[in-house]
Amino acid sequence: MSLSPPPRLSAPRPRRSLLYLPGSNARALEKARTLACDGVILDLEDSVAPNAKGAARDQVIDALTVGGFGRREVVVRVNGLETPWGEQDLEALAPAAPDATAPHTPHSNIIRVAVGRDRAILSIESWMLILKLLEIVDGTAL
Repeated sequence: MSLSPPPRLSAPRPRRSLLYLPGSNARALEKARTLACDGVILDLEDSVAPNAKGAARDQVIDALTVGGFGRREVVVRVNGLETPWGEQDLEALAPAAPDATAPHTPHSNIIRVAVGRDRAILSIESWMLILKLLEIVDGTAL
């Protein structure tokens, strides 16, 4: 699958402000359409309780389907692929076509799987991944 950005994001642009919003908060998702920021990250991972993951995923998909985010980049932070929700997040989000996904990534091989599916923003959250960053980017990391 191509990793090229959607047409509305074809030119590189600065990302001065990216706002994280919990995918389980309908009011925050609605407000995201009006905020003066370069992008929003709709979070399905840390900010959502385990018993609310499915409902939050549905709510984020509804928000993406309705649209109205203007030129804001819309990224969805999905659960790690090693969790019970990660694969479901990616499969369910595909038709809604967010601008990118940001998988929770404790291991470099999980980053590569996620990048191979769609456009991804890497969320490097451990010192070990920082040391392997060049390998991750060029595809040689395990």
